[in-house]
Amino acid sequence: MPHLSSPAIVLRIIEHGDHDKIVTAFTTACGKLSWIAKGAKTSAKRFAGLLDPFSMLDLVWSTPRTKGMPVLQEASAIHLFDKIRTSYQRTVYASYWCELVYRWMDEGQAQPAVYRLLAFALEQLHEGHVPQEILHIAFQLHFLALGGFKPGLEQCAKCRVPIDRAPGTVCFDVGLGAIVCRRCDTSKTGSLYLSRGTVQRIRWILNTPLTKLHRIKFSEGAIKESYAFLEAFVPYHLGKETKSLKLLKQIPVGPQ
Repeated sequence: MPHLSSPAIVLRIIEHGDHDKIVTAFTTACGKLSWIAKGAKTSAKRFAGLLDPFSMLDLVWSTPRTKGMPVLQEASAIHLFDKIRTSYQRTVYASYWCELVYRWMDEGQAQPAVYRLLAFALEQLHEGHVPQEILHIAFQLHFLALGGFKPGLEQCAKCRVPIDRAPGTVCFDVGLGAIVCRRCDTSKTGSLYLSRGTVQRIRWILNTPLTKLHRIKFSEGAIKESYAFLEAFVPYHLGKETKSLKLLKQIPVGPQ
């Protein structure tokens, strides 16, 4: 059986039978892949406790000549992001990001930009240099943009008036994937409204390299508006609400 290898970020681990685990990770070489890790459940030495969600590892696996799941042969640590696991809040954020990648990415399709985005977000969450709320907003916005769902935030989707000239708050139309000025908003109830200040901050994040993320400041109100916007927009395109989002909604906004 030929052996392949790649750096990878672990997305999901599930138990398989009495001794094994099924590991799904996002690799640089092949995108999302799943393997069977034989003996990983019962052996203290097998993989040496490395197979944890959102760990970054070097993986080596073999591909069977006939039908069957690839077999994980070796794993070595690149970055375990162990500080994330010391905080419940950070663990939920990391779990949500990994679940988005797991559910959205196709099997076997390399997406190096998505890998870099996830690696950056996990590293920043581990180091704590960027507030986790801002990091969470930035990850989702860039993930949407990479998936072809960048929200339209420059002008009203209907009358084309620049949003900087629109009075007061604006409505975000989830179906259109864009903002609509108050004059063009014909919805009766349940509209999602954003202040122009929040829109400007979201646009800044989308149009600025992530390495400058530490420069942006969000008020508590802007964070709450951004969360409400993303909690509506992301599941709309994903087709369902992720399990970890339900936990995320229970986390209060503000320093933890």
